[in-house]
Amino acid sequence: MRNLFHLFFVIIFLASCTSTPEVEPYSQENLDKIYSDAVLYLDQKQFEEAADKFLSIEREYPYSNWSEKALLMASYSYFEAKKFDDAINQLTRYMQLYPNSKDLAYANYLIGLSYYLQVANIGRDQINAKLALQSFNIVIDRFSGSEYAKDSRLKRDLVIDHIAGSEMEIGRYYQKRNQHSAAINRFKNVVSEYQTTSHIEEALARYSESYISLGIYTEAQSSAAILGYNYPNSKWYEYIYTQLESAGLSLKEEKDSWIKRIWK
Repeated sequence: MRNLFHLFFVIIFLASCTSTPEVEPYSQENLDKIYSDAVLYLDQKQFEEAADKFLSIEREYPYSNWSEKALLMASYSYFEAKKFDDAINQLTRYMQLYPNSKDLAYANYLIGLSYYLQVANIGRDQINAKLALQSFNIVIDRFSGSEYAKDSRLKRDLVIDHIAGSEMEIGRYYQKRNQHSAAINRFKNVVSEYQTTSHIEEALARYSESYISLGIYTEAQSSAAILGYNYPNSKWYEYIYTQLESAGLSLKEEKDSWIKRIWK
């Protein structure tokens, strides 16, 4: 990923050096110096200093060809400095100022990464994960042919799995405290929204288990039946099958059960 970033900014720098900025002639030398200093700071990993320099170009030469490039490079500098909120703010502003930019795919991708690298541990508020998911989906849906689409798909899948894991963690928390209705809502969300994640087998089993605890057997039997049909070798199927037997129940899919209706 770092090589991809490096190539991206080498291209921008070369393009900037060969273009003819729309500034007054007497300002050209000064503008060249500011830009070169900013790039030097970036190369030396003095990222916040680089960001300040790039933003000074935008402030002093707002109508030049350099302004757009400088704002994008300032955003990247903040990203490298791990100033993710600053990076997101500048990238958002960039997309508002340049809605037709050829670099919108990259801007959305970098916003996604900025949120992605702030994803909290499982069990905590997952707002950053959800915001990362939004940005990666934009890249995938609107810029599917871009060089950032492949990595966006990979990270989207990781984010989705992380969100599902958080739902499972909270569901287990409620279940251990015999708050089965609250637990069911969490497991239900995983079953309905995150069927392709690594958590689906446990979600089906826990969903069934919680309904057994409530004495509501139709949903419990249907969930266990779906688990057994789709994942017959799963340890979670063995786990819930034992519980059903202990309760004197069998596998049974009810066509009118909620889980049967939504299962894809």
